Amino acid sequence: MNVKYLVASLAIGLSASVFASPELPRHADLDLKTARLLADTAMSSCTGTVSVLDRGGNLLVTLRGDGVGPHNTAASQRKAYTALSTKTPTRLFAERARSNPETANLNTLDELLLLGGGIPLFAANEMVGAMGVAGSGGGEQDETCATRAADKAGLSITRSQ
Repeated sequence: MNVKYLVASLAIGLSASVFASPELPRHADLDLKTARLLADTAMSSCTGTVSVLDRGGNLLVTLRGDGVGPHNTAASQRKAYTALSTKTPTRLFAERARSNPETANLNTLDELLLLGGGIPLFAANEMVGAMGVAGSGGGEQDETCATRAADKAGLSITRSQ
């Protein structure tokens, strides 16, 4: 009787392992606390609007500085989205797009904004999100604000090799 019980238990256990869930990749996530740190750090050294997106393009934080025009809210979000989509700082992506006639129509896509100020965010070699800054005095200044914030948070704008 014990042998039958043991064999039945073993058969059930083995069949259950067949239905086990697959091994799925694990990814680092940009959390709200880090997104706030990024936005607050950028705002501490620049006046503008800052938006931070997670790896899926979901908006985590947007902060608009006092007296900054309302159009900068959408611009910061679109810069972040562009950096996320292209895995490239938007200023560099815009330069590349301008020099290649085949990519000239990228500026017609509503979601993309080919201006400096958007950066991808990497933790080691894994993209965790993106950040966009607008309204702090031009694309180069916007990018500098975002890059300094990423550095202080321990994130990079390029994939580690």
